[in-house]
Amino acid sequence: MSDFPYRLTETALVRVRHLLKRQDKSILRIGVKGGGCSGFEYMMRPEDLPRENDLVCEVEEGVTLVCDPRSAEILQGTEIEYTGNLIGGGFRFDNPNAARSCGCGTSFTLKGK
Repeated sequence: MSDFPYRLTETALVRVRHLLKRQDKSILRIGVKGGGCSGFEYMMRPEDLPRENDLVCEVEEGVTLVCDPRSAEILQGTEIEYTGNLIGGGFRFDNPNAARSCGCGTSFTLKGK
């Protein structure tokens, strides 16, 4: 997973494994889309198959991560953590390319943009 643009902590991987199993999927797409209150927004969703140009990383049997090339540039070096805290819990993105993040934690602005 060293060449893949982002990495999941062990805690996040445990949660992803659980979510994929519950939805009877084995692929999780993590990417970026325009929008949110700061310009960009993180997105995660289970999928059935990777797309033609996706970067693909099989983490373990039953867990494959995919990312489109555009999102890969923005997510390069990102660590994704999961916290089960009652307030502010969920997946947290530590993206070195983000200049600032919104209070919601899913919206961000890129450095130099």
